[in-house]
Amino acid sequence: MVTNWYKLTLGSLLVAALSTAAAEEPNPYYRTVTYAVPKGLNLEVSGLAVLPDGKLAVSLRRGEVWIIQNPQAEPATVEKLGYKLFASGMHELLGLTWHEGALYVTQRSEVTRLRDTDGDGTADEYLTVGQGWGVSGAYHEYAYGPVFDREGNMHNTLNCSMGKKWPGAGLEAEHTLWRGWSVITPKGSTKATGFSAGFRSPCGIGLNAEGDIFATDQQGNWMPTNPLVHIRKGAYFSHAEALVDTKHPDSPIRPHEGKQPDGITVAEAMKQVPDYCPPAIWFPYVKLGQSPTGLRCDETGGKFGPFEKQLFVGEFVLSGVNRVFLEKVGGEYQGACFPFINGLQSAVLTLNFLNDGSMVVGQSNRGWNSYGNRPFGIQRLVPTGKVPLEVQKLEALKDGFRFTFTRPVKPAPWAQTKAQSYTYLFTAKYGSAEVDAAPLKLSGYQLSKDGLTLTVKCANLRPGYVHEFELPEINGKDGDPLWHRLSAYTLNRVPDA
Repeated sequence: MVTNWYKLTLGSLLVAALSTAAAEEPNPYYRTVTYAVPKGLNLEVSGLAVLPDGKLAVSLRRGEVWIIQNPQAEPATVEKLGYKLFASGMHELLGLTWHEGALYVTQRSEVTRLRDTDGDGTADEYLTVGQGWGVSGAYHEYAYGPVFDREGNMHNTLNCSMGKKWPGAGLEAEHTLWRGWSVITPKGSTKATGFSAGFRSPCGIGLNAEGDIFATDQQGNWMPTNPLVHIRKGAYFSHAEALVDTKHPDSPIRPHEGKQPDGITVAEAMKQVPDYCPPAIWFPYVKLGQSPTGLRCDETGGKFGPFEKQLFVGEFVLSGVNRVFLEKVGGEYQGACFPFINGLQSAVLTLNFLNDGSMVVGQSNRGWNSYGNRPFGIQRLVPTGKVPLEVQKLEALKDGFRFTFTRPVKPAPWAQTKAQSYTYLFTAKYGSAEVDAAPLKLSGYQLSKDGLTLTVKCANLRPGYVHEFELPEINGKDGDPLWHRLSAYTLNRVPDA
């Protein structure tokens, strides 16, 4: 049932990924503007926040926050952009947000509120507003965020410690609290406590248009491929190292008895593992990235394209961005992921939208390999004005799927669609192949009269499986080819109607 995936070396996987990225077609829909960087500044971007006046706040992994005065400037020279140091002296910043008149940054051991109280353009108030998670000195103990929920509570995500016996510096024999959890700091408090558990390396956290919280995570032990999960109180996302803190009096998850099942499929784990909440999205490994990072909801009102209220997710290895459509089935989120853009100058860690509707991506290659040939930077994706011909959304039906296109398409040889479903192993081993794969039995293709929707019946829908599609060559009514033919729907539940 398992393929020879395990025989592939990391190097061969990377070569495959880079070949995919290198094959990216020229982009007729978005032009790329690369920001010039001041000489001597290591612009290892970890967070981007758009300020009320349109300026762009940028956090760096090296502990600084800079303000770019004119982020829409072209040409994007250092002088026109206008870099100004706002805050410094902090530790491993991995997230930045603007909230209620101040900037909030996540350091390795706390969330800090930054304010300029005297109006000179630099922060003079550094206030601890969230703390309480453990830090031992293990390299992997990163902290991300924050985001604020609808009630004003603050949320962060925390890496696991990569095992208690980590042989590096720090108190490796001492347990560090809430590692592999998301934590909540209630409004009016500074104490962070556990909220959801089972993360490995959840380096992206963000909100959808409804204000619900989502996070990305990384393939590894207990993570067969890269997921996007919906964070809610008491949810468990599979990484067993987090379970030790279910015995803490503040844990919203009851302690798990015995060992976690190992080697079953994700579909079986959905039935057998207590509190397990499967991801809303599985990103097929290599095909749709190898390391998802920051996420951002498109709330530009159509300025960025026909993707309003969808999520865009940064991609480290392929130096790009993927796109996610979500819907609720049975009260829970699931949906489809699509390629968007690969082959940027450096690994994408974070992204945001400027006031003109363009997307800015913050980049840093440090710590891993990526397709990008620069160590860090910022790039801006500006719509050209031509609407992309894409699958706008892919919805599950009780007996199949419905594709909606961004522009009308011509009839095509739909029966040439390549489609399969597969799941993954729920295992302590590093990653998983696509297992129990089977071709989808598709029939009854129906293209609407306006050319915008394609409905297809599927005789073998399988809950707990990814349903992957590669559409045939499709052209719009104006002759343009479909930009991306690949899509993958994570079908946790089959709709009732």
